[in-house]
Amino acid sequence: MSARTYGARTTRERTYGARSARGRTDRARSARGRTAATVAALAGAALLLLTGCSGGDGDGTASVPEGWGTLDTGSLSVGYPKSEGYAEQPAGERAEANAAVALKEENGIRTGMVSVQLDFATGVHDAAGAAAAAGAGIGLNSTRRATEDVRLAGPADARDAREAREARRIDYDFTADGQEDTPNKGTPMTGVLVAGVDTKGVPFVVRLNAVKDAVDAEDLDAFVGSISVK
Repeated sequence: MSARTYGARTTRERTYGARSARGRTDRARSARGRTAATVAALAGAALLLLTGCSGGDGDGTASVPEGWGTLDTGSLSVGYPKSEGYAEQPAGERAEANAAVALKEENGIRTGMVSVQLDFATGVHDAAGAAAAAGAGIGLNSTRRATEDVRLAGPADARDAREAREARRIDYDFTADGQEDTPNKGTPMTGVLVAGVDTKGVPFVVRLNAVKDAVDAEDLDAFVGSISVK
């Protein structure tokens, strides 16, 4: 083999080796790029899971479904299904124990009610105590279906805001007693309450009671998710 031929082969080998090295580098860069993109996508998905589980997981004011109204009090605000026939009750007509009420009336019968009670119990300093006091008032003709801790929307920078946004939800069924323009005695009803303590230490309980099957699980979840603590 002549020196000239060997030199040409050596040159081609160096060129091929350089191209192979560049190829490996490009593939490594591409792999790193895909890995970074995957990590970013997973991080984004995790952020969505953390912030989008419910209306109450984020800071600030909770979202209220389209067509709903809002009851506003000194301790919290909550949505009610205005588009379904609920209307806010004037202050002069509601019971003294209620800070705000929205009613649904059909032919003079109250088939649905959203109510807010503030400072309704003494010696209550957290969500567990507020829920215990509120749960005791559900009544003997009721059946608890579920109890869970929930996190409501509210100010992140307020003192003790984290504790104020922690609340307890109780779902239950009961039967109407037929009193005070409620459905006939024995009518199946369903309800949900959310109890907690606001940023000033005032205990609260928010309820939605309605004829069973008049509201579905999504409505109840939307109701809970519409609460903003102050």
